[in-house]
Parts: sequence; C-alpha cells; structure tokens
Amino acid sequence: MLEGLFASIYGESIPMLAFFAASAVSLLLGLLIAWSYRKTAGTGGTMGGALTLMPFLVQVVILLVNGNLGAGVAVAGAFSLVRFRSAPGTARDITAIFLAMTVGLACGMGYLALGAFAAVIVCAVLLVMSALSPASREVERDLKITIPESLDYTGLFDDLMDQYTNASALINVKTTNLGSLYCLHYQIRLKDIADEKEFIDHLRCRNGNLDITCGRVPTAKDIL
Repeated sequence: MLEGLFASIYGESIPMLAFFAASAVSLLLGLLIAWSYRKTAGTGGTMGGALTLMPFLVQVVILLVNGNLGAGVAVAGAFSLVRFRSAPGTARDITAIFLAMTVGLACGMGYLALGAFAAVIVCAVLLVMSALSPASREVERDLKITIPESLDYTGLFDDLMDQYTNASALINVKTTNLGSLYCLHYQIRLKDIADEKEFIDHLRCRNGNLDITCGRVPTAKDIL
C-alpha cells in the first residue's frame, strides 16, 4: 500500500525501496562533498548546506524525468530560467557544485556505486591538492585604504606589499568626501595571517591614520 505514495496520478510509479536507497546515498555523499569543501575552502557558510542537499534534489529531478524526453526538455527549459544573483565563485566552488550535480545525476539514474566512487575520488584529490598547495596556507584579503588627495598613490605601498604579501593588485580607485580623499581598493594574498596587524599598522603610518578596511574576499559561498 505504501508503494502508492510514490505513484503518479498518471499511472506511473517509482519503486519505494529504490527511492529510499538512492536518497540515502545521495544525502551521505552530499555530506561528504560539503565536508571536503569546508576542509579545502576553510569555511562553509550556507554553501555547505546547499552542497549537502543538491545531490538529493538533482536525484529527485532525474527520477521524475526517468527517460521521458518531453519531461527532460521541460526540466532543461525550467533550469535555464534560473539566474544566480551572487558574487562570482572560485574554481573550487564551481568544482564542488558540479560534483554535487554529478552525484545527484548518478544516484537518480541508479548508479549508486558509480556516484559514490566519483565523489570519494574527487574529494580525496581536492583534499590532497589543498594540503600540498602552498597557496592553501596563504590568506586572501580585500583591502581598502583611504589616503588624502595630496598623496600620490602610485607606488606608495609597493614596499609594504612586497614585504607582507605574496600577491597584490589595485582593483580600483575612488574619490570620496567631495574629492578630498582617495579610497584605494586592493586584493592581496598575505604571507602570514599573524602579520596582519603589523601590516595594517605600517599602512596607517603611510596614510595619515585614515580609515583602513581589511576583510575576507567576498565569494559565492558568502551569499548562497
């Protein structure tokens, strides 16, 4: 009688045991992907929850399509209407989302072992690459420095950037306070997070102790 819960009003049904098995595997693999993402990205935010549920949601969609060409075209058209209003994601974010969708697709088509194998292999490779990459120990920061209009900002902080960062880029320059101040927007990669305060103190000596903002670079995981 419970089989009727998974029957369509149009006469088609999905086996109950198969649905529960695929759902359990997709949720477990989603948890694995989210855990790996937190380990490699340093923080999960709500992105972790999205990666956990995405394989299950994709699996349900694939079960509903179930070889129906018309339904497949309708689902593709519906997905094409979705627009994500968020900051651009990193390559790591895109990989995690694509892996979650791949696992959901495999579980929805019944290839549970293949989906588990793919998730374990990709997560293991990401963890190894994150552990071996020197950049994984660096800290990316969004830096904004306010300076008076009398200062020439060209090369003003180059020596400090060389001393405390492995990479730095001036993103934009904006005037503020009726043009009496300049706001310089940098993206930097600190060599050591322990030197952040010392770095800011040196910057304050250069900019006349005006406002300095140093924070995490916003990515898609901060919005999802």
